[in-house]
Amino acid sequence: MRRKILAGLAPRAALCLTALVLAASHAAPAAADNARWGAGYFPNVTLTTEDGAPVRFYDDLIKGKIVAINLIYTTCKYACPLETARLSQVAKLLGDRMGRDVFFYSITIDPDHDTPEVLKEYAAKYGAGPGWTFLTGKKEEIELISRKLGLYAPPSPSNPDGHTPMLVIGNEETGQWMRNSALDNPKFLSRTIGDWLNSWQTARKPTASYADVPALTFDLGEYTFKNHCAACHTIGRGDHLGPDLMGVTAARDRDWLTRFIVSPDQVRATGDPIALALRAKYKQVLMPSLGLGAGDAGVLIDYIDKQSRAARNGTGTSGETATRATTAPASLKPIVDPYLRIQRALNADSLGDSRNDARRIAAEAGQLGANGAAIEAAAAEFQKAADLEAARTAFAGLGDAIMIYAKDSGATIGDQIKVAYCPMVRKYWLQKGEKIQNPYYGKAMSDCGRINAMLPR
Repeated sequence: MRRKILAGLAPRAALCLTALVLAASHAAPAAADNARWGAGYFPNVTLTTEDGAPVRFYDDLIKGKIVAINLIYTTCKYACPLETARLSQVAKLLGDRMGRDVFFYSITIDPDHDTPEVLKEYAAKYGAGPGWTFLTGKKEEIELISRKLGLYAPPSPSNPDGHTPMLVIGNEETGQWMRNSALDNPKFLSRTIGDWLNSWQTARKPTASYADVPALTFDLGEYTFKNHCAACHTIGRGDHLGPDLMGVTAARDRDWLTRFIVSPDQVRATGDPIALALRAKYKQVLMPSLGLGAGDAGVLIDYIDKQSRAARNGTGTSGETATRATTAPASLKPIVDPYLRIQRALNADSLGDSRNDARRIAAEAGQLGANGAAIEAAAAEFQKAADLEAARTAFAGLGDAIMIYAKDSGATIGDQIKVAYCPMVRKYWLQKGEKIQNPYYGKAMSDCGRINAMLPR
């Protein structure tokens, strides 16, 4: 896999060079090119936006505009989430030019499922703003567009994604068009879209010679992180589309991290509480299958660990600067205290002020960054409970999340706090003192259970 990653750099460089040559060679004969790559070439079929508005592909979307077009589908588990996250980064770099003179179009290849409502929800997950439109339409007309753009991929069992993660970018007015990986460096993509396609309008001052630029030091872990992870995650700069990964190597078991990086869909399929809590917290934006092996995951985990330690000391080797700590607290008392109030209320067959206590837990867990995601999500779920039965079900998940965090991080749960177990419901809980106070049965079977010697595995 190491050779495969490194080998991918050569064609990437060649593609960049091709893009530069195309941009330069097409800029001069703009009128002739526009005649070739204009109304006579692009189909003017009707598509529908995520807001339900009908639009003509040529007349309304690309005529006279600088555009970036890709194909997606919302149930994709492979490249689409990473593509869309990458374009979200590019859109931020382009700033207020989005919707003014630069436009993104993401067209679904699964129109039967991806209705305007589904696309609108998908766009919101990735923070799509002005100038970025998600489109659906008739299947045969979408296929025609994809063929004209050079993005069509025939159905193939060897390609589970159903298409290739490519991006067509162009300036219809000048006739400049090129194709690039949608997963490329966001700064390169933003410069290509924002500058090269209308360089006669946005010429920059001459930059320094390559001979004067310090040589880059190549690190495989850094490359793997930036190529596969940086679209959704930071290390020490706060949550993005996914959680901040600072400190995650200390808070999570290495084997778990490896399994989740290599096969996230399989981990979710087992009902893993951490994976499900992450999905719930981050707007259902799923960690995609990246096609990485265990060796690649090891390189990535080592890099995240190194960057986390460097960030805690100031600045990481890749320029990641810590803005908040995500190390485990010495004590979980601010979380356990409101949890115990909920436990006592349920033991008394009452909800009392439990929802507010759950809000306090969620707020405290939010200070833990990605490491507290499972606790925060479980506390949010408890707040939705409409009655005692639902509250007791949610309470079990909340207790599990707190105890898993305490065991993994080594944080203390407080003096005189005991772990109890009810064999009838097969659930653990935390309580103060030795006398059993069962929150799952309340007054009916208040003393059902036993004290456990330690936190559950």
